Amino acid sequence: MELAHSLLLNEEALSHITEAKRAVFIFEWLRFLDKVLIAANKVDVKEKQKKLVEQLTGLISSSPGPPTRKLLAKNLAVLYSIGDTFTVFQTLDKCNDIIKSKDDTPAYLPTKLAAVACVGAFYERMGRMLGSSFPETINNLLKALKSAESQGRGEILLSLQKVLSGLGGAAASCHRDIYKNARSLLTDRSMAVRCAIAKCLLELQNEAVFIWTTELENVATLCFKALEGSTYGVRVAVSTLLGTAMATALMPKQATVMRQNVKRATLEEVLELMATGFLRGGSGFLKSGGEMLKGVSVSREVRVGVTQAYVVFVTTLGGQWLERNFAVFLSHLLELVAHPRATQTHVEAVYSRRCVSFALRATLGGLLGEKAQIAAAKEICLAISKQMRAVEAVVNDPSGENRTGAADVSASQHVMVCALKELGSLVQSLSATASPLIQEASIGLLETVTSVLLHPSMAARLAAAWCLRSVAVALPYQLTPLLERCTECINNLKNSPEAVSGYSFAMAALLGGVHQCPLGIPHSKGKMVVSIAEDLLRSAAQNSRLSLQRTQAGWLLLGALMTLGPSLVRYHLPKMLLLWRNVFPRSQKELEAEKARGDSFSWQVMLEGRAGALCAMRSFVAHCPELLTEDVIRRLMTPIECAMTMMSHVPAVIKVHGAHLKASAAMVRLRLYDILALLPPKTYEGSFNALLRELVAEFTLTDNSANTTTSLLRSLCHYDDSVLMGSWLQETDHKSIEDQLQPNSASGSGALEHDPSSIYLRVPVGEAVPGPLPLGVSVIDASVALFGVVFPHVSFKHRLQMLDHFAECIKQAKGVRQQAVQLNIFTAVLSALKGLAENKSSLGPEEVRKSALALVMGALDNPNPILRCAAGEALGRMAQVVGEASFIARMAQHSFDKLKSARDVVSRTGHSLALGCLHRYVGGIGSGQHLKTSVSILLALAQDGTCHEVQTWALHSLALIVDSSGPMYRGYVEPTLSLVLTLLLTVPPSHTEVHQCLGRCLGALITTVGPELQGNSGSISTIRSSCLVGCAIMQDHSDSLVQAAAISCLQQLHMFAPRHVNLSSLVPSLCVHLCSSHLLLRRAAVACLRQLAQREAAEVCEYAMSLARRAGDGKDNNTFNLNITETGLEGVLFGMLDRETDRKLCSDIHDTLGHMLSSLAVGKLPHWLKLCKDVLAATTEVGGTVASGGRRKEEDEDSEKKDEMDDDIMFTSLGQDDKSKPSVAPRWVTRVFAADCLCRIIHLCENADKAHFDLAAARVAKAKNPEGDFLVLHLCDLIRMAFMAATDHSNQLRMVGLQALEDIIKKFATVPEPEFPGHVILEQYQANVGAALRPAFSPDTPSDITAKACQVCSAWIGSGVVSDLNDLRRVHNLLVSSLDKVQAGKSSSSQLYSESATTMEKLAVLKAWAEVFVVAMKIKKESQSRPARPVQCEHEEVRDEVDVLPPDSLMTLVQPELPSLSRLWLAVLRDYALLTLPAEFSSQLPPEGGAFYTPETIDTARLHYRNSWASILHAEVLWLSSTGFGTAEDSVEGKGAPIKGPALAPTPSKIPDDVVKDRLHLLLGISIEFLCFPRAEEPIEDVMSCLHALCTLLDSPSARTHIAEDQLLAVELLNVLHRLLLTRDPPSVQLQVTTVVQKTIRAAQEHLDHIRSSKTEEDGEDEVSVFGEGGDTGELLPGKSLVFAAMELLVFILVRHLPQLNAKDTDTIRRKPQQLTDDSNRMVAATVTVLSELHSLCSPAGGMTILPTVLFLITGVLRETAVKMSDSSVPPPVSAALQGIKAILSSPLARARKTETQWSALVRSSLATVLEFSQPDVSGSECSVDEVSLLTAVTLFLLSASSELIGVPVLQSGCIERFRHGLNSADPWIQARCYQLLLSVFQHSCRSLSTPYIHTLAPVLVEKLKNVEHSRPNTPAELQAVQEGVKVLESLVAMGEEHTRVQLLALLVPTLISYLLDEPVMSSASTSSKGLHEFALQNLMHIGPLYPVAFKTVIGAAPELKTRLEAAIRSSQAHSKAKTTARPPQQTVQASPTIKLKTSFF
Repeated sequence: MELAHSLLLNEEALSHITEAKRAVFIFEWLRFLDKVLIAANKVDVKEKQKKLVEQLTGLISSSPGPPTRKLLAKNLAVLYSIGDTFTVFQTLDKCNDIIKSKDDTPAYLPTKLAAVACVGAFYERMGRMLGSSFPETINNLLKALKSAESQGRGEILLSLQKVLSGLGGAAASCHRDIYKNARSLLTDRSMAVRCAIAKCLLELQNEAVFIWTTELENVATLCFKALEGSTYGVRVAVSTLLGTAMATALMPKQATVMRQNVKRATLEEVLELMATGFLRGGSGFLKSGGEMLKGVSVSREVRVGVTQAYVVFVTTLGGQWLERNFAVFLSHLLELVAHPRATQTHVEAVYSRRCVSFALRATLGGLLGEKAQIAAAKEICLAISKQMRAVEAVVNDPSGENRTGAADVSASQHVMVCALKELGSLVQSLSATASPLIQEASIGLLETVTSVLLHPSMAARLAAAWCLRSVAVALPYQLTPLLERCTECINNLKNSPEAVSGYSFAMAALLGGVHQCPLGIPHSKGKMVVSIAEDLLRSAAQNSRLSLQRTQAGWLLLGALMTLGPSLVRYHLPKMLLLWRNVFPRSQKELEAEKARGDSFSWQVMLEGRAGALCAMRSFVAHCPELLTEDVIRRLMTPIECAMTMMSHVPAVIKVHGAHLKASAAMVRLRLYDILALLPPKTYEGSFNALLRELVAEFTLTDNSANTTTSLLRSLCHYDDSVLMGSWLQETDHKSIEDQLQPNSASGSGALEHDPSSIYLRVPVGEAVPGPLPLGVSVIDASVALFGVVFPHVSFKHRLQMLDHFAECIKQAKGVRQQAVQLNIFTAVLSALKGLAENKSSLGPEEVRKSALALVMGALDNPNPILRCAAGEALGRMAQVVGEASFIARMAQHSFDKLKSARDVVSRTGHSLALGCLHRYVGGIGSGQHLKTSVSILLALAQDGTCHEVQTWALHSLALIVDSSGPMYRGYVEPTLSLVLTLLLTVPPSHTEVHQCLGRCLGALITTVGPELQGNSGSISTIRSSCLVGCAIMQDHSDSLVQAAAISCLQQLHMFAPRHVNLSSLVPSLCVHLCSSHLLLRRAAVACLRQLAQREAAEVCEYAMSLARRAGDGKDNNTFNLNITETGLEGVLFGMLDRETDRKLCSDIHDTLGHMLSSLAVGKLPHWLKLCKDVLAATTEVGGTVASGGRRKEEDEDSEKKDEMDDDIMFTSLGQDDKSKPSVAPRWVTRVFAADCLCRIIHLCENADKAHFDLAAARVAKAKNPEGDFLVLHLCDLIRMAFMAATDHSNQLRMVGLQALEDIIKKFATVPEPEFPGHVILEQYQANVGAALRPAFSPDTPSDITAKACQVCSAWIGSGVVSDLNDLRRVHNLLVSSLDKVQAGKSSSSQLYSESATTMEKLAVLKAWAEVFVVAMKIKKESQSRPARPVQCEHEEVRDEVDVLPPDSLMTLVQPELPSLSRLWLAVLRDYALLTLPAEFSSQLPPEGGAFYTPETIDTARLHYRNSWASILHAEVLWLSSTGFGTAEDSVEGKGAPIKGPALAPTPSKIPDDVVKDRLHLLLGISIEFLCFPRAEEPIEDVMSCLHALCTLLDSPSARTHIAEDQLLAVELLNVLHRLLLTRDPPSVQLQVTTVVQKTIRAAQEHLDHIRSSKTEEDGEDEVSVFGEGGDTGELLPGKSLVFAAMELLVFILVRHLPQLNAKDTDTIRRKPQQLTDDSNRMVAATVTVLSELHSLCSPAGGMTILPTVLFLITGVLRETAVKMSDSSVPPPVSAALQGIKAILSSPLARARKTETQWSALVRSSLATVLEFSQPDVSGSECSVDEVSLLTAVTLFLLSASSELIGVPVLQSGCIERFRHGLNSADPWIQARCYQLLLSVFQHSCRSLSTPYIHTLAPVLVEKLKNVEHSRPNTPAELQAVQEGVKVLESLVAMGEEHTRVQLLALLVPTLISYLLDEPVMSSASTSSKGLHEFALQNLMHIGPLYPVAFKTVIGAAPELKTRLEAAIRSSQAHSKAKTTARPPQQTVQASPTIKLKTSFF
């Protein structure tokens, strides 16, 4: 392939390759040329132009395939437009000659077509440059058109279109010729030609005025005719032509109007023309009246096409036009559906309604902004009320003479249905933004809609009910009032049949909508509905005029009630079971008696009643599965079995009473089948025989004369077979109207009136309004579905009988009926096989299989393709169910034989599909041995160019085989791939199905090769380049499905071999597809972008922008209509969110934007923030549609003006005719998504760089790098966006806005304002925050928003941003008002939402207060811990300010509410404790519910409690601890504080101690229950709150004694905490856990001390020591011992942070100690501290049990963490370990007599361990070990455990060694500390300990000090070392006895004097040196008077000493004199730094 990449065709390489590959080679060269010509240097091109032209024109006559000719023509045209144009006319003539040629042979055809394509490309590219040659060319093409076959006609029309677009107005002279010659082709046999001519005429009408003036009617008629018998593609093309022509006629383009004086058409004329097509079709206008009267119905294709044309018409005129003319447009559409021609039969009427609804939805929903939609909704309301007035006039007309009126009423129902359906859709899409519609009294929307509930027609009443449901779902606060209103009306108008029916529909619809309203409805409404329904059913028999309606209404309401779910239905179940039982006769006898009684009316009522009862049962089973116990099912079965028996009697009843009962009987059957399908088949085994008889009779049409077919066949066939069945139409934008054209019965004719129960059921996904099919079809569907459920449970004997019966039925039926019966039977068989596969059961023995196989094989040759599909599917399913190799082999062989012999299309297609299905269901392994044969046969069939149908089916099966074989197919990849390429290059593009299947094959092959595609071997790169060529061909195809297949192939290639997919060409083409009119193509493009954005978001955005730049340059402006502006691809995607309704597409757009955001937002902050801001700023106040004509320059970003238009600049089209694509202001859903993005951006920045949340740092960074950007610099925008969102109409947006506000507060609360020290930057936004929160507390706000706002309030108050009390009060008052609401108790009169919503709101308020209280206590505590400093808040304030927030100001706000709050909190915790009880204790729950929940809403309430209990627990514990557990609280009550709310305070009569106990158990119980098993999804804050609460609890004395007394409780607590540590990682949790453990241990210690002290008084010292854990034996029992539990937990923590502690002794290598993180440091230190306290809980024996471990761990910690720090500080674990050693050594255990020996052994071995690991390292790398700490440890042992260590020579010599090493250390700091430690050893009271040390180490010391004279100290540290050494020596002097003192002084004094400096040296000496001089002098002055005798002796002995000393004293005095004269005396600053350990250990 690489050889093809040259400017000239490499003819030598071409001659060397095989014939088959030549076409690919040439195509690859042309592809290369296409890219290179545009980029190449013009000079190079001109040099080689002659040769190139030769090569290219040579290719024309080499019969190129369709993709090749397209590229060839394009390249030739580009070559001429870039290079010289001399020879262009020669080439043109050459082409014209080829076109004129008389050669009609098929072999010459490709050459002719290539010439035609070249002509088109020349004119398109060069247009007028080709001068006057065009008339001849056009004539030539038109002549050829007459004689050409279909492929030629298509190609010529395509070329003509290009000629026209290239020449524009210049070709005016030929326009009429083209029109005359071409128009007849609109009714061509070939659909591809119809599409081509439609596109050609569309091009023509741009310039040819006559098309939309004089010829307009003819064009319309032609279009109507073209639509007859059309395919989807033709409908799209023709409707585009028709719609555009009509729009142009109404509003011509300015330029064309200027040229010719044109008469414009009026809107009425245009609409009238369109209407004729809708109502009369293509039959023309001037037919004789007679034919008119016959009422030939319009062909459905025409009606659907015209409907699409209406949409094109309006879209072309644009949104603003629609806004202005909406009233006219609406009344026109509604007149259409009122016209008798549109509603001749019921099904026709439904189809017409569907069309009109589609036209309304597609225009209103897409083109209008929210404001304009509200205006449109008003218009619709007016139309409805106008219709309703007319209807009322007829209904109330007493004379009844108004005959036409009756017809009007029936027509008006259809108008009503369309209008109400659209009104409902509008309101639902507007959601909460629709509130102005409802609130404006002048519109009276609700009155209007409810008035229709009294319409005489059921369809209109149902539509009104549905519309009310939409209103309630959009505006949930309307739900309860609407229900109440309907209840009132139904009670008042009991005697009007319409009212009973209409209002019951409305109530049922509203109840069905409750599940979409998260806040629900009050529980009492359920009871109300039940009582109404009962009343209706009871009174049904009283009045025969109403009995039917009342019965239906009663059951409908009960069915709807079931949708409210088990929590509500549970209460009414017994009553329901009773009602159900009473509808049906109790026994066989009664059944028999019933048959004889009654007239036709009573039977009708009875059947309707039973159908209703079954329907309510079905609703119960579907919506309340939790209530289906065995007992309930048993009680349900009684009426159901009765119904089954009754079914057999009904035919006889119908015979007697007339056929009008058939519908009611069918309804009963439908309901019966529906409920049985939901119950387990085991429950009705006994009735299988009778049931199956009914089912089989139902779908084999035994008693049914109509040929009704089921609608389920498509859904039971495989989704991938859609290409064979055409069901991909389900995936187009026109789905809802294209459904009408599907072949099976009543397809697409769904309407509410077919089954009123659908008004309350869930709407199927993807549909706006439920559309149940007509009853006849529904019953068959239900029977087929139930057959599938029952079949797997039937005996083999019966299976055989049924299968044989099916064959018989098919044989008996003839013609159309046979097709219908066969379709139904196949659907049933498929359903049964699917059921078998799901149940994993087998088909049965040989004879059953034979019978089934015969049935299926017979259908593989059926002429109906859908049946062939079903048969193939059934064959595959059978193979799957039987699963035996021999059976599969037999089936495969049968198909092989058939395919080898058969020549007819039908059997070849059927059997090739059979092979595909076999492989699909058996998989590659099961069918491996047939793979070779299957592939070879299918490859042969796929090459059969004579029949495209065979090619399609064979390729489809091939794709199935490739898919299912997986790696086993690898050997066949090359031949298959080459076939795919050959076909892509040769099959005419008009056969789109073949191309679609080729795309499927290519995709499957790419998946098979998979990741191998990355390889570089020759074979792989050939495969890869073949795949890329295949994709390129498909990308260029005209059909959108083929392009979509190309995209998905490229997507897979990108997944496996990303480097080889060229994004620079792929991304722009995807962007172009985003504006495609084909849903599938848009979906594919977005899905592909989503995948690309996951890996390469930045590149994708960059390439998209480059496309925008190219379009901006206007080079190839006309090729695509793109709207990428400076907002890039992201802007386009945001814009798409406003237009698209497809679920999958929108979710992919969300994901794509999400991926882009994650990878780009932090880098391009301003861009993304502006995107979000623009979307959010577009509130509904902006005009509905804003055409971007007047694009203003954007003002400065910060201009505070409302940027009313900025937001729309993003969505405008570039350089296009601006009218065509007006943009809509972003809708609320998009705004919600934008606000979500905002939250995500904040979150992303949090993980990126700290400077995003630090203004000072951000400014510094921005100054360094102006490109960079930081979130904190955009704080103003962030607040503004959050504010806009939080105060919007839309509730969803308010929710996200409040969330964003909370995020902003939490992230920015502590960011200081650099310009005003002591302030934070959020302070300036107080007003905004307050204003954003206030609306959320207004009384009409939904509970969930108020709850969220409470959270934000508490975050704001607790953040400490606000320093002024008055400012704080504003927000605080909001919380106070909410608290009043909570205290008002349960009985709020006007309750709109369910009780659980109230629970949510109240708990949110209490939680917010709890959080504020916790913060207030924290501030108070902090301020108490630093009373000495001036008062400060969380943030340092400027000193001189007045409004410094006093530490308890927050407390002053909370204080007044506390007494009542604390009781409410306690009540919440009680409720929560009850609600967390396991299910088996549910009987203990209070029957009337708790303080804040009702028993009915218990399940939802649990969730709300789970969200809020933790903060409340923490607050309550804080309060109880601060009041001494509520003892103070009772005194408050004594003062008579007025406290409203539930009286929850315990009665004072209870002994306070019990109260305390109860409360403690409650608090501890809740905590332990939660910590036992915190779910992974529980937020970490809850865990922390719970641990904080435990800590606080353990601070209060009463709680401590309680926990200590009940030791098992403490043990349990520790075990639970241990488990928590195993599951939760964060350091904060671990640290908090150790604090809790420590407090628990201390509580136990206090308790033990208390016992010991009380016992000491009685028993004396000795016995007492036995108290404590371990007793005499020292045994600690796991599970009962607190010490053991604590050890377990503490060891776990230590080992986790210091795994080396756990290492085996075999590791002899010395490891260096390590420096831990801060968190770990704190953890280890805390743990060690607790460890060292444990022994105090033990008796001596117990102590001996644990101490070895404890000491081992503590010394281990010392070993591992004693790292030398650069600043000589001591790491926390080390100081904790040293403290611990000291605590243990000085513990009372040392004095216990019983354990003396053990103790001393312990102490010695511990010291030995320390000495062991403090050995100086020889290698010289000991620098990292902290010697000082280890020496300190050694010293601790010596001092605290002296008695055990005296006389142990090994240890003594070790210790001395360590000290000596320390003294000799090079580090002065170590020396200094060593001196200090020695001093404490020397001074030890026990002389026997200190003497050896003095003897050994004092000489070393003196030696060191002597040497200082020669190396004086240079640094403060060195100076200090000397000073410390001197101190030691001095203390030795002091310790010596009198007689040795002189000798000692003789060591000290000369040393000190040697430190003195002489006067001359003094001035030049360093500070440290001078310091030494001063120090020595002072000491000498101090020693002299102390030991005067000895001093004199020493001084006298050496005169030179004396002179030196005297000189020093003199100079010192002189100095001090000079200083005093110079300045007043200051305190002498000591020069030497005093370095002290942070903690004193001694």
